[in-house]
Amino acid sequence: MLWLMRFSGFISAAMIMIVLSPSLQSYPPAEAIRSSNIEDHNTKLSTEIKNTVNKFSFRRASHFRNADECRSSKLGKLSVCDPYLVHVAITLDIEYLRGSIAAVHSILQHSMCPENIFFHFLVSEMNLDNLISSTFSELNFKVYFFNPDLVRTLISSSVRQALEQPLNYARNYLSDLLPSCVNRVIYLDSDLVLVDDVSKLWNTNLGKKTIGAPEYCHANFTKYFTERFWSNNRYSRIFSGRKPCYFNTGVMVIDIEKWRRIGYTRRIERWMEIQKSERIYELGSLPPYLLVFAGHVAPIEHRWNQHGLGGDNVRGSCRDLHPGPVSLLHWSGSGKPWIRLDSKQACPLDMLWAPYDLFGQSR
Repeated sequence: MLWLMRFSGFISAAMIMIVLSPSLQSYPPAEAIRSSNIEDHNTKLSTEIKNTVNKFSFRRASHFRNADECRSSKLGKLSVCDPYLVHVAITLDIEYLRGSIAAVHSILQHSMCPENIFFHFLVSEMNLDNLISSTFSELNFKVYFFNPDLVRTLISSSVRQALEQPLNYARNYLSDLLPSCVNRVIYLDSDLVLVDDVSKLWNTNLGKKTIGAPEYCHANFTKYFTERFWSNNRYSRIFSGRKPCYFNTGVMVIDIEKWRRIGYTRRIERWMEIQKSERIYELGSLPPYLLVFAGHVAPIEHRWNQHGLGGDNVRGSCRDLHPGPVSLLHWSGSGKPWIRLDSKQACPLDMLWAPYDLFGQSR
């Protein structure tokens, strides 16, 4: 338990940076991309989904204010296009909503300039913006409807059903969803918390690369694709001249401007189309990113994705931290901290997620 005590001390030190925030502006939902039937979609939402949303109860978060040295708008009114903003994209899925709320809470709590963070929430069910506003009453955010039909025919079966959900693929379309003035964004999964200032991740130097992420070159890269893939020279030669390494797509810094210009969305879609007929991988949304970007990723320190804390994709067993410093804890894998905590079967590291949980009534 010595490591846990040391890590708890790290969190305590980080808490010194917590500050309270002034009033921020909330933004209305965006229109769907490649879709003109949001109203139709709303009317077709099942009673079951609506009731599920209504049952969620989150405590109101504290107000987090900028430190004196933070930049602010000279006009006194916030715009999504303000150049000093840090842009963070997160999905809001009913099953993972509790995790998304905790992730946002952790980001605000450890930021020196929380007023300068703009959240872009991707949803496939509407009516979640009111829940966000009531939990974070002064949050900068915009909600974007992602039409599941856009990818439903492209998704193939995976080792875990949760990996087949359409919203997992919304990250592929950030370049279409986000306003054209947003040139860079941090994409984060819903099953993680930050224990460091997100602006440090934002300032990652991507060089000439389109995305940045922690890489794990010791991992067995071949296991992410089937024998059919490796035996087909037309496919496997895609890595010729590259030094591909595994990276986790749950934490990425993305140059959206360059993504738009090169057209990476269509490249990813093309590999998904091949997968439907050839079965070249077993996982969900990760392999197309490896095919397109592996070997062309700007490396980020491993501290920014201590991943795998949810265990493997089947059993979800307890895991330890990787050696080294920690800025972000990520419960990738099938075991989620809120489920294990509620079932009284928590892993030791789940206790580091619990302080950011806002689910339930005030205690």
